[in-house]
Amino acid sequence: MKIINTLILSSLLLATVSCKDFLEPYPNNDRSGEDIWNYQESVQGLVGRAYDNISRNYNTNEGVYLDGATDDAVITSPTHAMRKLAAGTITSGQDPFLTYWVRNYQSIFLVNLFLKDDRGYNTRFLINNEKNDVLRRRLKGEAFALRAWFQWDLLKKYGGKGENGQMLGFPIVTEPLDIASKIDYARNTYDECVQRIIADCDSAYKYLLLANRDFLVKDPSDLLYLGGRNWGRMDGITTVAIKADVYLTWASPRFNPQNLPARWDSAAVNAKKVIDFKLTVDGGVTGGFNPVSPIDWSNPNSPEIILSARNVASDETLERMFYPGGFQGNGVIGATQELVDDFPMANGYPITDPRSGYNPEKPYEGRDPRFYSTIFYNTATAKRNHTGAAMYTFENWKSGGKDAAGLVSNNSLTNYHIKKFIFMGYNRLDAAVNRQPRSVFYYRWTDMVLAFAEAANRVVGPNDDARYGMSAKTAIQYLRARGTQAGSKGISPAVPGAADEYLNETAGLGQAAFEELVRTERRLETCFEGKRFFDLRRWSTDLAEINTTVHGVEVVKSSDTTFVYKKTPIEKRSYTSAFLPIPYSEVLRMSMLVQNEGWEGWN
Repeated sequence: MKIINTLILSSLLLATVSCKDFLEPYPNNDRSGEDIWNYQESVQGLVGRAYDNISRNYNTNEGVYLDGATDDAVITSPTHAMRKLAAGTITSGQDPFLTYWVRNYQSIFLVNLFLKDDRGYNTRFLINNEKNDVLRRRLKGEAFALRAWFQWDLLKKYGGKGENGQMLGFPIVTEPLDIASKIDYARNTYDECVQRIIADCDSAYKYLLLANRDFLVKDPSDLLYLGGRNWGRMDGITTVAIKADVYLTWASPRFNPQNLPARWDSAAVNAKKVIDFKLTVDGGVTGGFNPVSPIDWSNPNSPEIILSARNVASDETLERMFYPGGFQGNGVIGATQELVDDFPMANGYPITDPRSGYNPEKPYEGRDPRFYSTIFYNTATAKRNHTGAAMYTFENWKSGGKDAAGLVSNNSLTNYHIKKFIFMGYNRLDAAVNRQPRSVFYYRWTDMVLAFAEAANRVVGPNDDARYGMSAKTAIQYLRARGTQAGSKGISPAVPGAADEYLNETAGLGQAAFEELVRTERRLETCFEGKRFFDLRRWSTDLAEINTTVHGVEVVKSSDTTFVYKKTPIEKRSYTSAFLPIPYSEVLRMSMLVQNEGWEGWN
């Protein structure tokens, strides 16, 4: 593998950025360059600052706003960069992803500095030899894992077919570089980048505890350096989850035109390892993981989590974003009718199936419980902590409804508002406003179940459980069986249990039909998490599959207080490329840096 031992520092990233800028003001702005090696806390800070660069909320262009560039959501502001991206009107000077290119390479620089010549590993952190070894092994493992993490983010965002016709990734960087160096570098191939990420995950796994759990630490005195105190930091099982995620994308149609089965198999194998860990290790302790328990997005210690960002202790960002103007919100983004229509009925059948019982005159009755925990719709009520005490009722009808699209600038354009992530004990009208913690759940049980189901189905079909010890169908039943709040049930009986008729029927139709169901389940389970943008690209082979018109609903209130619902177009997605652009400023300066196809104006 060709490794380009360079790092984009001052001249590459921002003209004003230097090595000193990368290191200061963390952890002490009086220390930089060689000085940091004289202070063990500064050496640890190389790894710590890389963690600080991981986003801690969903209100970003790689979170919920990224869904606004898909068929799941519409951003209210016409000038938002992500809405312009989706409409094909973004300019090189408005690139919303440049900041992530910079962030990722800054973070890679920090961990490369720690890893270079084992200098970080050989730093003396503690007087006690045994405890020092425990700490330095963890830090080295985290450095490898963080490098894999930020490299994977680069590959997700910038990997694609270059204008030269080759499938390219990012420039692989494994060495910190003197800022005086004049840099001109090329992108490594997509396959080389995958192998680099996998290798770093494997290196990390050798040094890390399987999981940051106190009960896995054999020596109680090691709990000062290992275990639950490191929740939100990299551990062994996280590196396996990263590998499952990488292999899943690498196996997908756009990146695997030959449909090589080994890639699907690797995705399934790694996802199953994480599933087994959640069921037998995290699920084997009192109060541990239970696959049918509902998700609590305001619980930064949720057993659902594999890796989460460090939590924000008290947050109201998403409540302010998602609620309409009438409920002290900003209505910055709304769910599409396409997403709403993909939620099945409570009996598990899609609304297009006659057996579902769907009534277009009462479109929100009898739906999948997940719908009610994800979307606010006309006449929906925001109930305090699901107790039945109404805080707000949504009025989305065209004439007179306070939450109607277009009535005020802070109402959703689609007549749907987002409920997912919202803490239902939050009300700005309360004398004492209750704000809860929040963090980004980067990898969780759901992600691994979905990855396994998709990959296993590709290898052995939906029903075979011999190869992996679980069938793809069983994996999906876990998700369809889960309740959305304490004491509730899902649309499928708990696993193992009685038949989920539609699930069984679809599994009996073979791989193609079952994959469509898996894709729908993935859409419902991960909406607004910034994942569908990349899913649509890895699944598609034609831009027409991405460039669709998205819709909202027009609500008309009749004189008898009933409602008429009409699907109405909002805007068309108009992408000229299935890939994101390499930052324009970098392509201008680097003669060897090939732009992705479809971004000819960014050269």
